[in-house]
Amino acid sequence: MAQLFNLDFMRTSFFLKSYTFFSNMLHFFFDKEKLKLWFELFYWKMKKWKEKELTNFHYREFFVDYFKIPENFYTGKNILDIGCGPRGSLEWAKNANWRIGLDPLADEYLKLNKGKHAMQYVKGVSEAIPFENEYFDVVSSFNSLDHVENLDTTLGEIHRCLKKGGYFLLITDIHTKPTITEPSAFGWEISEKISTRFDIISEKHYEGNKLYKSIRKAILFDHQNKKKRYGVLTILAKKK
Repeated sequence: MAQLFNLDFMRTSFFLKSYTFFSNMLHFFFDKEKLKLWFELFYWKMKKWKEKELTNFHYREFFVDYFKIPENFYTGKNILDIGCGPRGSLEWAKNANWRIGLDPLADEYLKLNKGKHAMQYVKGVSEAIPFENEYFDVVSSFNSLDHVENLDTTLGEIHRCLKKGGYFLLITDIHTKPTITEPSAFGWEISEKISTRFDIISEKHYEGNKLYKSIRKAILFDHQNKKKRYGVLTILAKKK
């Protein structure tokens, strides 16, 4: 039972291959979107069960230190975090004008975190961001871009709602086989798609499948090694 809920085990090669196989099987029998949301919420409930409290201290590290954007830059800015999850990803940005987390499970996440966050949670999908053109100064997608249903539409919506010269911050897993919760599997070529709409300021490729931990280890992805495996991509881009 302990191993069933061991979240490190859930990132092993064996588990990922099994998960991909069963994901494809389940799609034949259940509504894809409902199944996806159920698994997403189940994941976070298990996270809370394991951690007791869903912390958010690491988000500032990546918004500020990793992407080398001074914290005072965010003062008075409108920030949107796509696929925000329930941790409170923008709680650190206390001097922002608006700090909004967009997620189809926003209502459930508010219950999960007991409504104690100051940031605003908005229920919605990235394919139809419910804000006007050029509304945000910063749009982020940390561990969420591969979770969207339509990648091209999502990138178009991010571009639409971002002000000219605004920043797009991306941290994402790289994998090529879709799963229940990650239907938009893609490879490193995703950066080429992004570059058609944005100027890429920085781009880094890392080995590993544990996202933030993989970035901290800073082992650059060996593209000469043709073995199929997860990687982590980070991009800081600016709207043209």
